[in-house]
Amino acid sequence: MKKREKAIAIAAVFFISTSIFSPLASAAPSKAPKIVSCKVTKAKGHTAKNITPPEVKGPFKNKTFTFTTNCGDVVIEADGKNAPVTVFALSALANGGFFDQSLCHRLTTNNIYVLQCGDPTATGSGGPNFSYRDENLPKAIEANYPAGVVAMANSGPSTNGSQFFIVYEDTSLPPSYTIWGKVTKGLEIIQAIAKDGVVGDKTDGTPKQKIAIEKVRVR
Repeated sequence: MKKREKAIAIAAVFFISTSIFSPLASAAPSKAPKIVSCKVTKAKGHTAKNITPPEVKGPFKNKTFTFTTNCGDVVIEADGKNAPVTVFALSALANGGFFDQSLCHRLTTNNIYVLQCGDPTATGSGGPNFSYRDENLPKAIEANYPAGVVAMANSGPSTNGSQFFIVYEDTSLPPSYTIWGKVTKGLEIIQAIAKDGVVGDKTDGTPKQKIAIEKVRVR
């Protein structure tokens, strides 16, 4: 899947493969999540759209991403001040319809507590026609990716694309994944998906309860 692509602010470019998980330590899950009702979705794996890489220029400010899913709205406050390149890139993807009708393809429920989304192909290896550098990396401490944090998945330094993960319980990871936002509404939806578990009763894989991004609004 490697091909020549246009980069934002860097020259090296390739699709993210997003094997993000190499834990340092982890916190135990908290109390049981609320019951969430999910609608049937027509979303399925499909070819990713080509989106024009945005020009990154100030002023840099925070934005609000509203992900409308078949299980309810998930609202993320995006940190445009500390992760401006990432927020510009994700805004361009969202406004271009890149995320529309895409499945959240990966759930992890042991040691690492995340739901991974943003790949229209639903294979875990899809992404846009550009990549960009890391930003706003945390320290290498326990629970450096706390519940509610939203960070970029990647396949190595400066390979960010479209895939991101939502942390639903405090999690410890190598400080290699750009933190670009925090869930301000709808974290209970992600926690409910996690409670339902992974297909085949595994701890890492496709969520049993299908959750899809139907559309995204950025303001």
